[in-house]
Amino acid sequence: MLRKVTDQKMFSKSPGVEMHVLVEPAEMYEAGRLCNRITIAPGASITSHIHLDEMEAFYVVTGTCKMEDNHETVYLTKGDVLITPHNQSHAIYNDSSEPVELIAMIISTKQGIPGSSKAM
Repeated sequence: MLRKVTDQKMFSKSPGVEMHVLVEPAEMYEAGRLCNRITIAPGASITSHIHLDEMEAFYVVTGTCKMEDNHETVYLTKGDVLITPHNQSHAIYNDSSEPVELIAMIISTKQGIPGSSKAM
């Protein structure tokens, strides 16, 4: 299935934050509920929150940002990945002068054992 950029749904949860839906939850076979491209304008943020029984992974496409990962401050730049395990908090702050673009995925831990991995 091809989804052109012009066909992607876009929404905003807070001022300066644009979410572009890359994959719909129903297309992720109930294992995930979010696969979005997120653009955060300079000075904008996604405030601290927790995903119960879900993990969230972020990949930085462009720009730099400050993230709070379970109460620890980390700085990310292009190519970096941050994984927030289930039931831990995170927040994203764009304290730079350029927009930051991220790819974010939220996956349910109910599909397997949280924190485990199996070699295929």
